[in-house]
Formats: sequence, C-alpha cells, structure tokens
Amino acid sequence: MKLRVPLLFLLYLIAGQAIAADLFVEAEGFANKGGWVVDQQFMNRMGSPYLMAHGLGMPVQDAVTEVTLPEPGIYYVYVRTYNWTSPWTDKAGPGKFRLSVDGKKCANILGHTGSEWMWQEAGKVNIKKTNVQVVLQDLTGFNGRCDAIYFTTEKGEMPPASVKDLEAFRRKALNLPDIAPSAGAYDLVVTGGGIAGMCAAISAARLGCKVALINDRPILGGNNSSEIRVHLAGRIEAGPYKELGNLLKEFAPERGGNAQPADYYEDEKKERAIANEKNITLFANHRAIAVQMDGKKITSIIIKHIETGEEKKLSAPLFTDCTGDGTIGYLAGADFRMGREGRDEFYESTAPEQPDKMTMGSSVQWYSVDNNKPAAFPSFEYGVTFTEESCEKETMGEWTWETGMFLDQVDDFEQIRDYGMLVVFSNWSFLKNRLKENRTYKNLRLDWVAYIAGKRESRRLLGDYIAKEEDLTKHMVQEDGTATATRAIDLHYPDPENTKYFAGAEFKAIAEFIRIYGYPIPYRCLYSRNIENLFMAGRNISVTHVALGAVRVMRTTAMMGEVVGMAASICKKHDVNPRDVYHDHLEELKSLMREGVGKKGLPNNQRYNEGGTLSEKPVVK
Repeated sequence: MKLRVPLLFLLYLIAGQAIAADLFVEAEGFANKGGWVVDQQFMNRMGSPYLMAHGLGMPVQDAVTEVTLPEPGIYYVYVRTYNWTSPWTDKAGPGKFRLSVDGKKCANILGHTGSEWMWQEAGKVNIKKTNVQVVLQDLTGFNGRCDAIYFTTEKGEMPPASVKDLEAFRRKALNLPDIAPSAGAYDLVVTGGGIAGMCAAISAARLGCKVALINDRPILGGNNSSEIRVHLAGRIEAGPYKELGNLLKEFAPERGGNAQPADYYEDEKKERAIANEKNITLFANHRAIAVQMDGKKITSIIIKHIETGEEKKLSAPLFTDCTGDGTIGYLAGADFRMGREGRDEFYESTAPEQPDKMTMGSSVQWYSVDNNKPAAFPSFEYGVTFTEESCEKETMGEWTWETGMFLDQVDDFEQIRDYGMLVVFSNWSFLKNRLKENRTYKNLRLDWVAYIAGKRESRRLLGDYIAKEEDLTKHMVQEDGTATATRAIDLHYPDPENTKYFAGAEFKAIAEFIRIYGYPIPYRCLYSRNIENLFMAGRNISVTHVALGAVRVMRTTAMMGEVVGMAASICKKHDVNPRDVYHDHLEELKSLMREGVGKKGLPNNQRYNEGGTLSEKPVVK
C-alpha cells in the first residue's frame, strides 16, 4: 500500500540543472504502523501528531509504508524527533530508533539526542527507483517518537525548526487547501468524545437535533476508555431530577476500578451506543484545531484527521465544548480560568490565601502481571534516582501516581505525561534490578502503562454563574439547578511522603475530602458568559478550583452532558441561544430533566465513590 501523501516537489530547471527534489512524509500516516502508536495529545504545542514506540522496554514491531520519490538519485534524509528524557538528564535518551529505505539502514541512530523537537539527520540513500519502502525500526521499546521524515537531494536543507514556520511548510508540502472543505451543517457540534460528550450528543440527538460528535482518539469514553482506565465515580438518580443518568446506564461498563484490564471498560459498548443513534455523525480520530467566528458567535470549527491530516469544516448554530481543556472555548476567546482562586475572592476556606497556578495533576496508570517465571526489565535511569527508602514498592499504580500539579496542564502537557512514564519505568527498573529484597518482583512483568494521560484539571470556562465551595457545603441551591453533584469535594495535593524524596518533582498524590450535600449544578454554569452559542459539559464548566473537586467525576459529567443536549434541543426549537433557555425556557428544561432521555428500568451500577453528606472537617485519605 502506498502512503497517500501529496508531494512537495517539482523539478525546477535553471540552465538545464535540477535545483532540488524533495518529499515530506508524515509518520502518523504510515500504512502499517506495526507496534508504534499515534499520539495526538500535544498537537497544539508541537504542531502535529506523531508515532511513538510504546513498548514498555521491549522493541515494538516495525512501522512500514511506501512512498514515491520524485526521481532517482542521492537523497539526504532528515527526521523530526525528540529526546523525551532531556528535561531531566543530559545523558543520551532511551527512545532510540533508526530508519531504513528499501532495505538499507540509514547511518544514524535517532531520537536520543537534543533537548527539543528537532530535525535530525538520518543519513543519505541512493535511490535507483522512485517507489521505495520506508521502515521505522524501534531499538529499545522506550517511547522513541517520530513526527515526520524529509527526503531532499540538497544536503543540509531541512524544514523549519519553529512550530509556526513548520506549520506553513507542512501545509504547502502536503498540499492542504487554504479553506477546509465542508463536512456538513448540523444543529449541534459536540467536541470531545468522553462520557460528557457522548451524553450531550445522544441527548440532543434523541430530542431531534442533527449532531456531529468529534473525538480525537479512535476510542470513545475519554478517561473511562481502555486507553486511560479510570472508573466512573459520582452518583446518578440523585437530587430533584432522578431520571438524569438513565442514559449513562446504557453504555456504562458493568465492572469498575482503576488500572484494570482493557475489557473492564467495554469500549465496544460505547461505540455501539453512538452508532445506534441515527442523528449522530461521529468524526473519530479528528481533532478540533480552529474556530470561525461571527462576532461573539462560533459559526464553524475546523477539524483535522490525526493520521491523514485531512481537514474539514463543520457548521452549526450551537456548539458544545466537552474537551476537558476547554479547547473550543479557548479558540473562540471565551473567558476562562486556570489554577486556584485566592481565599477572599469567593470566601472559600479551602482555597489558598493567594491565588496561584497550581492544579490537580494527571495520572499515568500502570500494572504488572505474574509471568510465572523470572521476567527481566532493562536498566532505566534517566535523571530520577530511587533508593531503598524512596522507591515505591508497588505492583500497580492508579490515581495516586499523579504529576504536573505545578506545571501548565495544557502548554506543558507533553512533559507532564512524559514524567509520568519516566517515574513508572525508573521505579520499576529499580525494583527489578537493584532492590535488595526483590523476590516479590522477580516473576512480575510490566504489562500495561498508559501513554494517554488521565487529566483532572486545566481550563475552566466561565458562565453566568461560577459555583463555589459554599454552594456545595451549605446547600445553596439555585433556581436553575440541574444535574446533582454528589461526590465529596475531592482535591489532590502532593503526597508528603513523596515530597520527602522528590520535593518539587513529586509524582504521588493524596486526596483531601470535604463532604457535601447533593448539589444541583446551576444551568448557568453550563454555557459561556461571552461566547453566545457555546455550551460546556465536563470538568471545564464554570466552577472554582475548589468546587471542581466535586463536579469533575464522570457520572456527574455524564448528567451535565445530558442536560446540555436537552438545552440544545430547546435552542433549536425556539431559535434561541443557551442563555435564553435560562431566561425564557427554564420550565421547559426542567420538564425535560424530569423525564430524562435514557431508557428506563436498567440496573444502576454504582459501586465506586458515590458521594456523601455534609461534614464539618475534611476527611483525609
């Protein structure tokens, strides 16, 4: 199979001599990716998805594709890659790989030098026929990464280094149109295929809206997917609208728990739930990269396929941001916050005295399995040193393995995720190779480590109401209350035991709980205060950092999505904006919430962290 990549080349002739011939190849577009995985999490910062060799210390199967070069001849080959351990050590990194062209290995090993995304010289190849096979060969299994490959007949001529300049070069190289073609007009575009986004899409669809659902992974479910593996927490069938949450029962997994085998999360059930809705068009593997505006209204969004690079435009009168990071709101210029408010702004006793940028962190979960015989693991030491006292004597890691609290969960997210993997590999290597008494670990094999990090907090888009600590702890119910939050205020902090050894670079967390009354989240928290046609559902709604601790769990975000879908149907019916539902159609929304859109009579699987009642003192876990 030939790689379908438009060619940036014409053989320019001046005085009868060829100036240059070249070809730009996106690695994520390889026809056969072998054991390499597509990672799109950091497109906003480094410019593109990339292929990564996530082999847990065992080299992954080669990625292979075919390309057509413009002419035979000597080509110099450059690869855009990143030495991912460079933030923590100056030594050569573990992510080594090499490139082969038509069976001939390029001279240079790649991926283990430098300190940023950069073009590295792979070598030169003598091309005798224009159709050639390109192979990415992983050498270590430790997350080597390849963004793009560039062939040129002119030595030293590489694509630009800066992300902005490279984007212009990339668009020209891939012959991407300046104007993305339309992929249709919809009543509602939902961006983000996690639990909240799924519920928003299904709810609106069942109430007569034509819906586009955008998900930047091949698998639905977000944190509850087999790629991240977080259980559903919170309680449904609570508060004044007990039919909310019936929808989630239709595709929620039967089993729970964090960091469990993939089948626990029942990805196929989620996929069927969306596929069975005739009014939903799913755009899987697409990431929203831009919005188009008319004043304070979004008119369309531009989405990009994470493997082919193909761009499309989706138009609608209404949009819902369920991305978690508030991506659509951010691109549209919505008001947002990130970090912790100061104590005096909302009179929150749990808030710090002064505002700061700290957030709850992201988790890279993992587990090991019994190999029934000794299982080796390579030595892995790249800037984080463990000792008999500081190592974590564990066989699996779930939510407590949490990183990035003092970094930017959007701009620094690749480093946050990478540090999460770094400490897992480093600690496991110590347990296997250097711990004096390690009989417990000799037969254990590292079986799964997430490479899609589970994020808790980043941007919070601001609505007409900002829910705060007192609302939850004093049961200050608003007239427009909707889905009921039942989870105790659950805020995470660095684990003091971890701080003893890794101060400033902690990777373990504790949670402090403040019990609450069930709190119906105001509808005014579910739409933007300054972007007229934007809803939000999920952890990016209009709450303070403290209040986020209660509303961010997935059974609660599912009900938010269900409510937003209902409100979108009212907007369509009356040709109004989200704010108008509050002012003019609130009773109609309440009627829909009393009825719900889910199937009735399904069993309620609520086994984990279902919430509690008011407590005067934090409960520390």
